[in-house]
Amino acid sequence: MLHKILLLVTLLLSFQSFTQVTDDQLQLNTITTSMPFLSIVPESRGGGMGDAGTALSANSTSIFWNTAMLNFSDDDAEVSVSYTPWLRKLTNDIHLSYVSGYKRLGDRQAIAASLRYFSLGEITFTNADASVIREDKPNEFEIAVGYAFKLSERNSIGINGKFAYSNLTGGLVVAGAQTKAGVAGIADISYAYRNKDIKWFGYNGVIAFGTTINNIGNKIAYSELAVRDFLPMNLKIGSAYTAELDKYNKLTYSLEIQKLLVPTPPIMQLNTSTNEYELISGKNNDVGVIAGLVQSFYDAPGRVQEDDNGDYVQNTDGSYAVVKGTKFKEELSEINIATGLEYWYNNVFALRGGFFYENKNKGDRKFFTAGIAIQYNIFGLDISYLAALKRDNPLANTLRFTLRFKLGQKVSKDSEKPE
Repeated sequence: MLHKILLLVTLLLSFQSFTQVTDDQLQLNTITTSMPFLSIVPESRGGGMGDAGTALSANSTSIFWNTAMLNFSDDDAEVSVSYTPWLRKLTNDIHLSYVSGYKRLGDRQAIAASLRYFSLGEITFTNADASVIREDKPNEFEIAVGYAFKLSERNSIGINGKFAYSNLTGGLVVAGAQTKAGVAGIADISYAYRNKDIKWFGYNGVIAFGTTINNIGNKIAYSELAVRDFLPMNLKIGSAYTAELDKYNKLTYSLEIQKLLVPTPPIMQLNTSTNEYELISGKNNDVGVIAGLVQSFYDAPGRVQEDDNGDYVQNTDGSYAVVKGTKFKEELSEINIATGLEYWYNNVFALRGGFFYENKNKGDRKFFTAGIAIQYNIFGLDISYLAALKRDNPLANTLRFTLRFKLGQKVSKDSEKPE
């Protein structure tokens, strides 16, 4: 019964967010963060399924998606190397490299580790007169370690500890301020549920549910004068169902919702009397990490009513009139939807496809993905491709490559006992 409830919740949330946030009354109000590279999908399996990987079966890149899933892996250990040329429509020297792996420790524990390196290519710094100051190669990296503990045959939890370093300016002095690298200590928490005792539509199958909160960490700034920005804290809730069609064929469907746990920028207006900005709608987003995480669920400013001259309309009590329902609609518009399909033949060859949706007022990322995989003995190769819906999208034609190596012995596949 639990697996049906979890799947239904995911479906309902996804349907709500998709059908109720297309109102053109909402204004552009994108949420920005520091270290956005932490949210880039670094590998090819989830990348080929519309970025819907939170509830997928465990592998060496689960430390990115859902560390808790590692206790349900079929292999004792695996390592992988991934490479993604990034923003190829804009330049040819930006890339993301990723090395990750895990090891099972008996029946109830697993450990994992990963290294992510993001190179922003070569940049020429110039002054106000367009004179060249120097050439530099900005880069960012993240080191992560993870631990998963199995609560029962069908439930598992996980935690990651991460260190991230972002050097974008190389210590350059900008507008009289000495810049510095951003440094962050980060944690992820995750939960996974997996039930192999499923039979739907006459087929044996596996249902999985996963949820994670990623990138909980300190705010960073790149100079002493700059405002400190939130990391891309993110909530993901996903379900996946795998149907074993016959001895050789199986099909997996994955669906998940994602939401940034970062405060939404409020609507501000310059007060000409005081020459200071005053808050018109929404909530002050200059708050601490935990306060910001909680506030992100209810702080959308919506759309303030305007008169014929384009000025904001005030109520009799001095507050500003917000168009009815737009605060709730904006909160829903911050939910992204990811969905994907995966077909395996004889555990040797796979085809994948997926779709990702983000509201036009919150970033407007909309793209299809496709991928293939080949598994031979202990070696596996995954390739994915991103096809953007807009021709000017810088993510268009993104390719990801992942090479996997299975290590150790197969984990026993004894049937799980119902709880």
